Amino acid sequence: MSWSIRWKIAAGTLAAVACGLLIAGWMTVQALEQRHLTQFGETLEAKAKLVEYGFLALFHSSTPSVSPSLLQEIARDLGGRSSAHITLMAADGAVLADSAVREVGIATPDSPFSRPEVIQALATGHGQDIRPSHPTGERTMYHARLLRVPHDTAPWVVHLSLPLAQLDDARDTFKHQLLLAIGAAVLLAVMLSIWLAHSITKPLSEIASAAQALSAGNPTMRIRTTAQDEVGLLASTLNQMADQLHTKIEELSEDRAQLLAVLTSMVEGVMVLDARGHVLQINPALERMFGISRMEARGRPWAELFRHERLNNLVTAILLARTPHDDEIVLPLSGRHLHIEASPAGGERDNEACLVLVFHDVTDLRRLEKIRKDFVANVSHELRTPLTSIKGYVEALLDGGKDDPSVAGRFLDIILKQSDRLNLIIEDLLELSKIESGQISLKEEPIDLRALVDRTLSTIKPIADRKSHRLVTALDPSLPLIAGDDDRLVQVLTNLLDNAIKYTPQGGTITVGGTPSPSDPLPAAIDLTVSDTGIGIPEKDHPRIFERFYRVDKARSRDLGGTGLGLAIVKHLVEGHGGQVWVEANHPQGSRFVVRLPIKGGKRFPAQWNQDGIV
Repeated sequence: MSWSIRWKIAAGTLAAVACGLLIAGWMTVQALEQRHLTQFGETLEAKAKLVEYGFLALFHSSTPSVSPSLLQEIARDLGGRSSAHITLMAADGAVLADSAVREVGIATPDSPFSRPEVIQALATGHGQDIRPSHPTGERTMYHARLLRVPHDTAPWVVHLSLPLAQLDDARDTFKHQLLLAIGAAVLLAVMLSIWLAHSITKPLSEIASAAQALSAGNPTMRIRTTAQDEVGLLASTLNQMADQLHTKIEELSEDRAQLLAVLTSMVEGVMVLDARGHVLQINPALERMFGISRMEARGRPWAELFRHERLNNLVTAILLARTPHDDEIVLPLSGRHLHIEASPAGGERDNEACLVLVFHDVTDLRRLEKIRKDFVANVSHELRTPLTSIKGYVEALLDGGKDDPSVAGRFLDIILKQSDRLNLIIEDLLELSKIESGQISLKEEPIDLRALVDRTLSTIKPIADRKSHRLVTALDPSLPLIAGDDDRLVQVLTNLLDNAIKYTPQGGTITVGGTPSPSDPLPAAIDLTVSDTGIGIPEKDHPRIFERFYRVDKARSRDLGGTGLGLAIVKHLVEGHGGQVWVEANHPQGSRFVVRLPIKGGKRFPAQWNQDGIV
């Protein structure tokens, strides 16, 4: 059983007091008894001397001889006066007189000379001993003195005995009183020890409660005590420590929250390693990059998580050299480009930050760089082609072609066509640049798609008639009005129809359709489609068909007069309206472009609105 400190102090104090009282009582009893025995022995010795003088007086008197009866009478007389049992013994052990008997010559139960005090008296002149009396069993003090008789060569021994019953009674009485006093003292000590233990342990209990509250996460708990001693100093110190700890915890919590907020909001992946190469921390961006979780990664060696040879070599080299380094890797499965910046953090022990790796996803940047390079190369190529042609025919004219009117006319006609093509490329580039830079603001007005399609088809029909194409409309009569820029949507539809006409062989069919986008319960968008029966677009080229200057068949596209910018313009204008555009195969032959335009706010415009938005 575990005792509280209060009961330990109380029990310890009580045990110490009780032991002290018992030891002090025992020593007091022993000292008093020894003192009384010493006084009793001195008294008995004085009586033995008086008895000795009483017997020696017989030899200084005029009595001619000392008879046994006289010795017996004197022994009884001296025994009565001294209140002691007196025995006079000869050198041969015979009892000459005994105050306890009436007649002389009664045999004694044992040899007197076997008694310790007699042996001591024969050796030193006097002796003393304490032992139980043989007949009564009472504790008795015995004293023996050597009596030298003048007319006898052999000495006599005077033997006195005095019972210690009175002394024992006094001792027992004192012991009883002492035990009562000790009991009262112990009872008082119990109360004092409990009070003392309570006064000492109460502040300690409050300190323990406050410590438990602190460990449970309650930093506002305070120790209340009025003590001015060491316990009060301890309580005050702990309160100060609690305040400092609370302040430090708040600072650390704020720093940790800020750090976690930074790590969580970063688009760059971050990984922290210790000196052993074990992962200490990763952020959500890195989890998404490598498809791992923080709980799975923490505490594990980085080589087990990232099985990429170049990355592993980089980390190993930096852990050995402890110098900053950067590199770029490509993830094999996703093909993403990651730029890695590694910086030593200075930690040398386990679970201390030793290396910080920052992963920048530069996939889009590399893609844009490639697009930029392709764009520059395509623009240069597209501009160089008509310029080269113009320059060649101008040189031919200067070399003499101008002198032949038919040749000059044909050359100038070619130069005019190439100039128109060059002008068209430049206009599309400027148009695309304005759209991408936001210099063109799109209007937001109610548009009737049927009217928009009819207007566009009337414009494009002469071009379609040249190749004997059949233009078909398939618009859902329940299409609602949409919000958008009428002119820009006409431009979108014109570009799509122009491409369909170019890449559809003679006598093909081009269909313009419009249906509500599949959604439940009300459509949130409208799908405007342009389908043709032309040569089609391979599926592998679908993702890139809307890039600038991208051509499925460059030679054929150039022969047909395209700039390669029409679909890029379409994509930007549709996205500017909050919509989407994509291409898919048109069964059984051709391509199908889908433009999904949202209905403003997911609501229909009133059917009574006209083109100007007036009822």
